[in-house]
Amino acid sequence: MSESFGGDLHEEEVLGKAYDTRLMRRLWTFVKPYRWQVVVTLLLVGPLFLLELAPAWIIKQGLDEALHEGGPSPWFSFLGPAGSLQAFVGLAVLYFGISILGSVLQYANMVLMATTGQFAMRDLRATVFDHIQSLHLGFFDRIPVGRLVTRASNDVENVSEMFSAGIVALVTDVFKMVGFAVALFLVNPKLALWTFAVVPFLVVAAVIFRLKVREAFRLVRVRIARINTHTQETITGMKVVQLFTREKRNLADFDEMNSSHRDAWKMSIRYDALLFSSVEAAQNITITIIVWYGTGIAEAGVIYIFIDWMRRFFMPLRDLSAKYSVMQSSMASSERIYELLDTAPGVADPVRPAELPPAERRGGTVEFQNVWFRYGPDSEAGDDDEGWILRDVSFRVERGERVAFVGTTGAGKTTLIKLLIRFYDVTRGRVLVDGIDVRELAQRDLRRRVATVLQDVAVFSGSLEDNITLGRKDLGETAVRECAEAVQASRFIETLPAGYDTEVRERGSNFSAGQRQLLSFARALAHGGEVLVLDEATSSIDRQTEAWIQRGIHTLMEDRTFIAIAHRLSTIRDVDRIYVVDGGELVEAGRHEELLALNGAYAQLYRLQIDHPEGAGAAKA
Repeated sequence: MSESFGGDLHEEEVLGKAYDTRLMRRLWTFVKPYRWQVVVTLLLVGPLFLLELAPAWIIKQGLDEALHEGGPSPWFSFLGPAGSLQAFVGLAVLYFGISILGSVLQYANMVLMATTGQFAMRDLRATVFDHIQSLHLGFFDRIPVGRLVTRASNDVENVSEMFSAGIVALVTDVFKMVGFAVALFLVNPKLALWTFAVVPFLVVAAVIFRLKVREAFRLVRVRIARINTHTQETITGMKVVQLFTREKRNLADFDEMNSSHRDAWKMSIRYDALLFSSVEAAQNITITIIVWYGTGIAEAGVIYIFIDWMRRFFMPLRDLSAKYSVMQSSMASSERIYELLDTAPGVADPVRPAELPPAERRGGTVEFQNVWFRYGPDSEAGDDDEGWILRDVSFRVERGERVAFVGTTGAGKTTLIKLLIRFYDVTRGRVLVDGIDVRELAQRDLRRRVATVLQDVAVFSGSLEDNITLGRKDLGETAVRECAEAVQASRFIETLPAGYDTEVRERGSNFSAGQRQLLSFARALAHGGEVLVLDEATSSIDRQTEAWIQRGIHTLMEDRTFIAIAHRLSTIRDVDRIYVVDGGELVEAGRHEELLALNGAYAQLYRLQIDHPEGAGAAKA
């Protein structure tokens, strides 16, 4: 597994090459399905170049005929007798027609080029999104969410710009510049030689500019990244900002970063303006040379061709800074995208997943056998005693049994659930469901067998019904309502004007924590499973709401193996067995009355909650 992704919190500072052959080969895999569109785009380059040459040549013919220079051209004899009104009208019509044709082909070329890029980037974005979903939970523990969003959005968009304004445009520009140079030498070699005398100096200026603008562009990216980070942190922590009156301090920090970003852009703008003015100066000097040296050795039409074609020759150089920035940004984005795609999932399905027994034979037995676990790399060897979250944990829950795990904060209770549903793999030992090691099952099959209600409920944009079904087509309206009624969620849903069609705002902000938890109970019941797991699922629910869902919990437990991570000990008195977790080990096990009689860790926790029911959470921590 690649561990480099996200290792450097300032990786946005790094800029890659403006062109990387290795990355381009990998990007080609996404462009390849649309290769015929690329071929058509390249085939249009030749006709478009000829259509750029033609207008000046038509003007040359008109000047030659008007000034009686050069003699009649056999290319335009079909327009009428040389010097006649018919010939001039014909030249005007031809000029107009070629201009319109050139515009149409240019439009088609740009649309085709941009569309090809968008199709390819749609596939790349889907690949990135799908890969993010396949990564194990430990990856998201250490990588900022904003960075992953950037990979799937901004970075892919940067790569898309390469197709519409980057590499294809650069290739086309180089082709045109070479084409104009060859055409001018064919028209008048002596004048062409003098005309291109300035170009070597311009090439040196462009190389110097490339080196300077690279650093300026890097500073711009670094400082806009810092602005984005500061803005995100401020908005996310707005409650704290306003409670502790940090508005002025945050604004001062933002103003400093904003000014720094402005200064970086000023440096980039200066280099851009310097290149533009250098190109303009070179173009004007070239025109001066054409007029000075061309007068007397070339006809007026030839001089006009040189002026027009040299103007078109210099035109791509004016946009060099923008195209160079696009290419450099695209390559840097590609590097980061493939760094993410090369990060292998820490939890992967086996090549040949174990076959599930028939539904009627699935009991829901759960067993932990000598399980050791710590976050980070596996360390089977050695006697390192640091960092273990679980230490040699073994227990067995039979089909239909109801058990609970209790203990102080950080004891390792929630980690047991994460190992059962395989958010992480055990470091040592085995976790079994119906006698099958969970590592031998496909993750999809395992998680369909274990219905889980987490403490932090995730809700999504859409209706309440969508948040219960989570897109499952086999759950009809009747089934959704029956599940909501069973866990008492219907009590608040049916009071809403739109009922089950009520839209959920971002992060479920239009519902209380208790209401969101009730939704998660309805979701767990709707999705079935032989094992039901509640991870402190009632910790965010008030006493009244808790009373509502006690019957719902009993409904959920019917014909299921029940495992609860308990915060409120009053909710687990009637379970078959209670395990007490302390320091990653199981230190006590038994029924409620038996553990109280032991007068050990469980009795101490229980007395603390009885004496201080509201402050127990803080006290036990």
